[in-house]
Amino acid sequence: MIALRRRQEQEAVLVEEEIVGDDVGLVKPADVSNKGSELEQLPGVGAATAEKLAVGGYDSLLSVAVATPGELVELTGVTELAARKMIQFARDKLEMGFVSAEDVLAKRRSIEKINSGSSAFDALLGGGVETGAITECFGAFGSGKTQVGHSLAVNCIRQYPDSCVVYIDTESTFRPERIVDIAKAQGLEPEKVLKQIKVARAFNSDHQMLLAEKVEDIIKKQGLNVKLVVVDSLTAHFRAEFIGRGTLADRQQKINKHMHTLMRLAELNNLSVYVTNQVMAKPDVFFGDPTEAIGGHVVGHASTYRIYLRRGKKGSRVAKMIDSPSLPEGEATFYLDTSGVRDV
Repeated sequence: MIALRRRQEQEAVLVEEEIVGDDVGLVKPADVSNKGSELEQLPGVGAATAEKLAVGGYDSLLSVAVATPGELVELTGVTELAARKMIQFARDKLEMGFVSAEDVLAKRRSIEKINSGSSAFDALLGGGVETGAITECFGAFGSGKTQVGHSLAVNCIRQYPDSCVVYIDTESTFRPERIVDIAKAQGLEPEKVLKQIKVARAFNSDHQMLLAEKVEDIIKKQGLNVKLVVVDSLTAHFRAEFIGRGTLADRQQKINKHMHTLMRLAELNNLSVYVTNQVMAKPDVFFGDPTEAIGGHVVGHASTYRIYLRRGKKGSRVAKMIDSPSLPEGEATFYLDTSGVRDV
């Protein structure tokens, strides 16, 4: 009987060691202890709550400061009042109050631009796709939205050789063959470029939102230098799953949360977010272009830059700046071929 009990205890110890040592996404005790001292400064946060925060991706005072009370309540099980105290403490600690416009200008000097392959298209965007912002391209099928995404992915790695691109594919339109063609045209090694692009196929809207949240884990836990996140397309799953006016409010609320996740990701990590969007034809427009982007005002307000793509003459594509916080309206013409985006 004693021998049997000892054997069971030894097996339990072996199982416990196997679970702790297994690297399958679980946070090891050493990982939590590194962040615990910082998170345990928060009021009402002990070792257990700090571990829950770290596992959920809130492993720094900055990540807690930009969180919402609802997110912390859902993750840790604390009361809303306790969550608000945690957020307020983190904001006070980081001095996240008013700053001068001069300080904002100095901070914006760290903004970078990712080239598309066309100087005209880059000029329309003020030098390229901006980091710390969401750039949305919408247009009818065949207008070149996905091809611009492929070209941006390769050009990002050409500009930043040690960088990584995250590609969230919702419509099964990602083609590694196009990456190979564009990489060869850029004089890059296709195999190396393919390894630096992390692709995930999203099968529904919830999966899509989860993948966007997991990008933070790729940056922090895997230590990858992500400079570009591509979501192609943004609204396809939401459009298919939420049908009719009765579900419009729920759809817009989920899209709004998804866009805010992408924006926070861009600002906190100084990376570019490029999203494509589907369109619809407004039946009440009798004169002019009836094309309108899906997502309504929620997507329109959340996107930093909005570009309307359409077919031009002789196989060209025309990009029109619809909305920007600082750039004027304008148009740019470019071509799409095996080498990606190129000038006319």
